[in-house]
Amino acid sequence: MDSNRLLAGVACGVAAGALWGLVFLAPELARGHTPLQLSAGRYLAYGAAACALIAPSWRRLRGALGWRDWRALLWLSMLGNILYYLLLASAVQLGGVVMTSLVIGLLPVAVTVIGSRERGAVPLARLAPSLLLSAAGTACIAWQALATTAPPPAGGSGAASAAIGLLCAFGALVSWIAYAVANKRKLAALSHISPHDWSLLTGIATGALALLLAVPAFLLPHASASGAAGPSWLRFIALVTAVGLLCSIVGNALWNRASRLLPLTLSGQLILFETLFALLYSFLWEARWPTGLECAAVALLCASVLSCTSAHQRRA
Repeated sequence: MDSNRLLAGVACGVAAGALWGLVFLAPELARGHTPLQLSAGRYLAYGAAACALIAPSWRRLRGALGWRDWRALLWLSMLGNILYYLLLASAVQLGGVVMTSLVIGLLPVAVTVIGSRERGAVPLARLAPSLLLSAAGTACIAWQALATTAPPPAGGSGAASAAIGLLCAFGALVSWIAYAVANKRKLAALSHISPHDWSLLTGIATGALALLLAVPAFLLPHASASGAAGPSWLRFIALVTAVGLLCSIVGNALWNRASRLLPLTLSGQLILFETLFALLYSFLWEARWPTGLECAAVALLCASVLSCTSAHQRRA
């Protein structure tokens, strides 16, 4: 792997994280709508846009994929999009943001450790400084969240709901790890399919699955969020369309490109940029400067990615 390939892959991974970070603002901008509605709306928009964009090359792509490839697309769409988002939203509702962020913060470390077991990967010992920096940055974020989160009200959901929320958080973690590993391997096996085309094909599969979510999300009477008096559906449609286009189509295409260019040990660390940009957008939305712990977290996470990139440059 040469330096140009390495830098191009890192740039694509950073850009994907910048777009994915916008997803964390969506629930705040769409108050009055449930996570199920946000998920269904986002992925329906993703599927519709993917169908429109892929139409000129549909005949060529259809002939280039076999039944196993389509089955893999459905499976990857379920793992990395539908199942991950629903488990994540359930974990936040049942167990809280702090617990969920602690569990999901293990994602870059877990993917990097798994990637170190692949043939020809950078040894785990050389990646140890990057992993330690990543863990320290995640700890700073968790500590800040613990310091600023209000205690749960009396008569809350209780230990049973918290335990279910913890299981959902770990389920989301496992779901995205499985997606990251399987998606990279599938892209490596389909060298004749571009990362952008693969993203569009994933959008078609995800949109088909999102049709199943649309019934409970929009048609069942209990789907409406409590206290949502007259939510703005025009704003909701504009929001999920923007998220579907920017985060799913463009962001996923950039991530697929990074996955093809980089080893799993490095692309796993680049997932940190989703957290970094989510923090940045949160500061801008709340119109405030970051705290000392938040500044330390950003510095540690950036140092983690730089350390991991340096280890791979030395290997190259």
